[in-house]
Amino acid sequence: MTEIRRTALWVVFTLSLLMLWDAWQKHNGQPSLFSPAPAASVAAASAPASGAALPSAAALPTPAGQAALPAAATAPKTASVQIETDLVKATLDTLGGSMTRVELRQHKDAADPSGHVVVLTPTRSYRAETGLVGVPGAPNHLSVMTLVDGPRTLQEGQDTLTLRFESPEQAGLKLAKTYEFRRGSYVVNVKHEVQNVGATALTAQLYKQLVRDGHTDPTSMFMAPASFTGPAVYTEQAKFQKVDFESIRKGKAEYAKQAQDGWVAMVQHYFVSAWLHTGVGAREFYVKQVQDNLYSVGSVASLPQIAPGATVSASDQLYVGPQEEKKLAALAPGLELVKDYGWFTVLSKPLFWLLDALHGVLGNWGWAIIALVVLLKIAFYWLNASAYRSMAKMKAVNPRIMELRERLKDKPQQLQQEMMRIYREEKVNPLGSCLPILLQMPFFIALYWVLLSSVEMRHAPWVWWITDLSAKDPFFVLPLLMTASSLLQVWLNPTPPDPMQAKMMWIMPLLFSVFFFFFPAGLVLYWLVNNLLSIAQQWMINKQMGVQN
Repeated sequence: MTEIRRTALWVVFTLSLLMLWDAWQKHNGQPSLFSPAPAASVAAASAPASGAALPSAAALPTPAGQAALPAAATAPKTASVQIETDLVKATLDTLGGSMTRVELRQHKDAADPSGHVVVLTPTRSYRAETGLVGVPGAPNHLSVMTLVDGPRTLQEGQDTLTLRFESPEQAGLKLAKTYEFRRGSYVVNVKHEVQNVGATALTAQLYKQLVRDGHTDPTSMFMAPASFTGPAVYTEQAKFQKVDFESIRKGKAEYAKQAQDGWVAMVQHYFVSAWLHTGVGAREFYVKQVQDNLYSVGSVASLPQIAPGATVSASDQLYVGPQEEKKLAALAPGLELVKDYGWFTVLSKPLFWLLDALHGVLGNWGWAIIALVVLLKIAFYWLNASAYRSMAKMKAVNPRIMELRERLKDKPQQLQQEMMRIYREEKVNPLGSCLPILLQMPFFIALYWVLLSSVEMRHAPWVWWITDLSAKDPFFVLPLLMTASSLLQVWLNPTPPDPMQAKMMWIMPLLFSVFFFFFPAGLVLYWLVNNLLSIAQQWMINKQMGVQN
């Protein structure tokens, strides 16, 4: 019976690590162990260079009863302008007044630490666009706009930087876009002003969209990959809805189409771009495939009727930056949900909250992880102590069990009965030693997702050679120490009566260690410290009970 329980425990542990490894492989673009490799994606479509035609405007949302915008007949002549603040370098184009590139100055590129992370990028067709529909021929993201001169760099002592684009008259309407960049913020305030220069009242609709190719960054299997890449829609009623590119291609995308609130976003690992409108008002959401391997997510909202000579305005926010959980939660309801914890959100969120609080005190994420382990060990101290006492008793009676096994090796039924009798007499629960591992596994997996998803720990150093807790240990010191600690735990545990199981008890930690060589250093640090504290507690209990270690 004991052997069966121990075997079952190892099976659960093995399957858990196998599932983690499979998730790691899939998130890094590697084939799953349980499903065939996905078909190769179509090559990413590059954004048109200056002067090239954009995708057909027929791909834009067309509200019920309205005609699609005409496609640009010729390639318009455009220009781009770059602005710079303390946090971003952004490039905007006179073609539609669209934002075409955003470089985050506080975040290093994982592939090239000498450069910065670029979120919106023309090399991979990723743009933030807006325009008008509802009035055929009205200004849209294909209209060539005029850039109003102004400063391009946020100077010392200056808190805001504005950039304004104005369209020519089209279909009786003029559209002006004003971007306001603020010091210390990844939020760009965007104001749209629509002027009716015609002779009749007009009612237009304003769309805001993010257009992106379906490409995901190639990363090595040792780097933390994107937990989800693609569009997302949020409404108070339907909550957070991820829409993967494959569902869009197959026409099976499911999301809220209309609401009185909500926002749209393009999510990628660690970073996100989102159009936010916190005011209440009817809006329509759309997600679609614009062309081969090019996708858009956006929203459409009606503007008030514009009388001749009148102007109406609408204010929105464009966020392009890191998935910093507390800051996102303060911007819009549910925006922090773009930080994907997978199935373990119920544990991952409080774990991150606690880690963040510890980091606020200690000032280092590595020490915060160690402090978290200590707190968890304190919380589970008496439960672990009970389990370790059971293990100590098992080790104490192990010589008697071994003698029985040798004497009754040809009588398995009698052997099992005698073993159970000894366990009852000595009040030993063979299953009691399984409990600590089973209880720790959910926290282990939840912390795995915290480290995988938290941009706060991206490139966060601990000590000496550990310069990035979200990446593997470059010299494998932590995995080697973790392996040694696991083997020491096996030595402290009672030896299984079955010789084959006894060998497996030593082999399994070595096999499991293979996984840890490729896991984030922060996760290995968590497990190593947990092992060391467990060893110390088990050693102490063995001494108290007079069991030889």
